[in-house]
Amino acid sequence: MTVAPGSTTAGSTRRSSSGSTRLGGEPVRSRPAVTHAVTNQPPPLVDYDVADDPVLEEGLRREGAAFYIDDLHRLGWLAGSEQAARWGDLANRHVPELRTHDRYGNRIDEVDFHPSWHALMDVAVREGLAGAAWGSRRPGAHVARAAGLHVWSTVEQGHTCPVSMTYAVIPALRTEPELAAVYEKLLASRVYDRAMCPPTGKLGLIAGMGMTEKQGGSDVRSNTTAAVPHPDGSYRLRGHKWFTSAPMSDLFLVLAQAPSGLSCYLVPRVLPDGSRNTFRIQRLKDKLGNRSNASAEPEFDDTVGWLVGPEGRGVRSIIEMVAMTRFDSALGSAAGTRAALVQALHHTRHRSAFGALLVDKPLMRNVLADLAVESEAATTLMLRLAGAIDRGVRGDAGERAFLRLATALAKFWICKRQPGFVAEALECLGGNGYAEESGMPRLYREAPLNSIWEGAGNVNALDVLRALDREPAAVAAFDAEVARSAGGDDRLDAAVAALRADLADLPTADPGELEFGARTLVERMALVLQGALLVRHAPPAVAGAFCATRLATGGGRAYGTLPRGTDVAAILARVPPVTRG
Repeated sequence: MTVAPGSTTAGSTRRSSSGSTRLGGEPVRSRPAVTHAVTNQPPPLVDYDVADDPVLEEGLRREGAAFYIDDLHRLGWLAGSEQAARWGDLANRHVPELRTHDRYGNRIDEVDFHPSWHALMDVAVREGLAGAAWGSRRPGAHVARAAGLHVWSTVEQGHTCPVSMTYAVIPALRTEPELAAVYEKLLASRVYDRAMCPPTGKLGLIAGMGMTEKQGGSDVRSNTTAAVPHPDGSYRLRGHKWFTSAPMSDLFLVLAQAPSGLSCYLVPRVLPDGSRNTFRIQRLKDKLGNRSNASAEPEFDDTVGWLVGPEGRGVRSIIEMVAMTRFDSALGSAAGTRAALVQALHHTRHRSAFGALLVDKPLMRNVLADLAVESEAATTLMLRLAGAIDRGVRGDAGERAFLRLATALAKFWICKRQPGFVAEALECLGGNGYAEESGMPRLYREAPLNSIWEGAGNVNALDVLRALDREPAAVAAFDAEVARSAGGDDRLDAAVAALRADLADLPTADPGELEFGARTLVERMALVLQGALLVRHAPPAVAGAFCATRLATGGGRAYGTLPRGTDVAAILARVPPVTRG
């Protein structure tokens, strides 16, 4: 008879004095064997300097912010720490929770965030990545801020939404000097103050904005939220908004229809007397990615706001904020591609297959080098734009004109490239990259956002057409920037000549045909601009690979199609291996 372990059949078992069950006189114990040793896996990607990036360092020096290099590396070590990685993970696993009422039934409309969200926010504000650059007179301050945000946003991108809006609100607020005098210093503060109290009673402020509505989306002129003048000089708003991120911000710029047309208003969460402004949050969005950041649908009902800029000129008043958030969208995509590239290279530098490290396999080297070229082109363009912001703030009209066109080009193209880039980088990790623990799925879910926020691809492509038609100074500034690289690469020169010919034909083009081909034109302009910058500033291996595959016919449509003879080693050397302290 077969006796199952633990049966009580007489004579088959006995209990020892220690209480353990014996079979045939031998103790029954689990004796686990080692079925396999864990080998051929990369070490965790933690405890390294995210700012160990020659593209960033060279750009800082070139754009006038060399003074920030030491601080950038200090921030880079924090960004690469295990603690920061844990913050990013927890902030996304424990998503924001809406509390519409308190225990007594009072309407409060508050959103609770995980402590990791607040830790991320505290670092970002303390490091000057929100509004602090506007309070600095030091040349290069905006370049330093862009580089810092590039490094810190590799940790987690959801919290950079309110950080970006706080940065962007200041130039828009300056159109109303009285309001700027009250709030600008607080928006430029390096203190993250979470208190729910009147803005002027806080040590630092966070800003948001509410533009889109259910019926219109990007077509903000179809907004139905109404604003009625009040005898005290304020306005009373009634209506709704469709996507208002970071609803616990202290101030919002909101578009609403006034008697003279669409206008811009400053709406505080708490009024000067300490009472709460009406800001009824109907629900929080259940989003694909960006899950650490709350995106709300607020309803306004006799909500107090103050006019920013002239009545009826709301789009013009808020356009400075939109321009800066579009810049940050492209900057965030450049950071996201860099983070994915570092993950891919870290994995392939430690993982072996078919007798060698993956990074030494010719086809994998082609893929990785192609990704590295794309990443460098994005980062180089963003630092050039950051320099233009910095010089434009200080009165350089030519740089402001260049920004008008180049920001829209960067927003369209760099953001468009991010999803495919992250997917290719994830593929370098194989199944390991598809597992949530790798961090790659979060990067992948985050990738489409920047192309959607602040106007999706079509909106920005049409904005480029508008600038080409109405702003000759912007066109001239773009052409002058590209011309600085003339003679540096025959393929670039040919692409520039063809683009100039097509731009010269625009005034006689059929409007419908022009709009139909807008994306093709914008893509070409963005690639020419990136190529010109790389020819001027990047090593020949990087610039040559870019021009061969993006401007000529030397590459295919997929990553990993660099032509034979490409100096892959020189390209990959631009992404140093992770080093630990």
